[in-house]
Amino acid sequence: MNKPRLVMVGNGMAGVRTLEELLKIAPDRYDITVFGAEPHPHYNRILLSPVLAGEQTLQEIVLNDWQWYADHRITLHAGCTVTDVDRVRRVVRATRADGTVVTAEYDRLILATGSNPFILPLPGNTLPGVLAYRDIADTQAMIDAAATYRHAVVIGGGLLGLEAANGLMKRGMQVTVVHVGDWLMERQLDDVAGKLLQQSLAERGLRFLMKAQTQALLPGPTGRVAAVQFKDGTQLPADLVVMAVGIRPNTALAEKMRLHVHRGIVVSDTLQTTTDPRIYAVGECAAHRGVAYGLVAPLFEQGKVAANHLAEIGCGRYQGSLTSTKLKVTGIDLFSAGDFRGGEHTEEIVMSDPLGGVYKKLVIQDDKLVGACLYGDTVDGGWYLELLRDGRSVSDIRDTLMFGEAAGAARQPSAAQPA
Repeated sequence: MNKPRLVMVGNGMAGVRTLEELLKIAPDRYDITVFGAEPHPHYNRILLSPVLAGEQTLQEIVLNDWQWYADHRITLHAGCTVTDVDRVRRVVRATRADGTVVTAEYDRLILATGSNPFILPLPGNTLPGVLAYRDIADTQAMIDAAATYRHAVVIGGGLLGLEAANGLMKRGMQVTVVHVGDWLMERQLDDVAGKLLQQSLAERGLRFLMKAQTQALLPGPTGRVAAVQFKDGTQLPADLVVMAVGIRPNTALAEKMRLHVHRGIVVSDTLQTTTDPRIYAVGECAAHRGVAYGLVAPLFEQGKVAANHLAEIGCGRYQGSLTSTKLKVTGIDLFSAGDFRGGEHTEEIVMSDPLGGVYKKLVIQDDKLVGACLYGDTVDGGWYLELLRDGRSVSDIRDTLMFGEAAGAARQPSAAQPA
């Protein structure tokens, strides 16, 4: 008896985690085919920053090598871009780099097409030396540029931009971070933590231009980017410009397939597309209850639910994710989760030690922890995230909450003592 055919478009972290979960619970359920646009096996994209910084190699961040696909009888078409999906005949069509057309029929389809970096619509944004930062090719291009050129400008003071800036600086470049906001990582940190982060990075050698609006990228005599021009008329030398100003769900294929797309490929709580239940979408390309997640933990949670349904042995539901943030810069510890900004109807517990480089802010609402922002001391970040997810009352540990899990545990009666 022939097995049903499962085809996956995308070979990234969300999609492959879905396959890993499926293989755990139903290893012989499907004949599996994977199309990956990059000419690589599955690797850990979130470790590209340590590779750029010279702390790891590309080989060290491979999670599933070529043999893994063979061992699990998965047909992998690497370096192969899917161009069309016929939903009536259930056929996927793709093209290799040499122009060869590859097709695969499916009974179930997973779209794991990820996201695309947003490129600012500026004059000069296609000049040689202007890059985004999303994959191995981008990382290698930055490593190569750092070996030849001196001045780098990173546009965007968010998580990815700072990791790129730190890596280029460690490669020997003089790096300036250009950010339109008042402080760094404003989506993940409040102003106090953001400014402590800027101070720490500046002490390491990074330069910053805050509240700066880029107007154009200017070429040099060779045609390569040579400067960044701002709206006030000033210019900044730049042999390399990295744009790290956000991502957009990659929905081009889904739109061509006439699937429902709104802020991503719209999926139900089972990660099935609302247009075609034979088709699932997971990862950064998917929009669940109006949210497209760009962090790895939610993508793994989605993968587990999707695998559960593909195996047809469970009825789990994906309810959305509570996300947290960490920065992959060696020696800098920060953590944030939940509603760390606070506001009306919330209370804040704050501890600030600017000289020691430590800042903690906890936000409480109705005796529950709803947000946390930590800088310099993040040892209890996991515990705070657990409290956020559980939604338990913290009224009994409120006076020790700032001092972490150990202090809270000390207040609890031991098993040998009467309560």
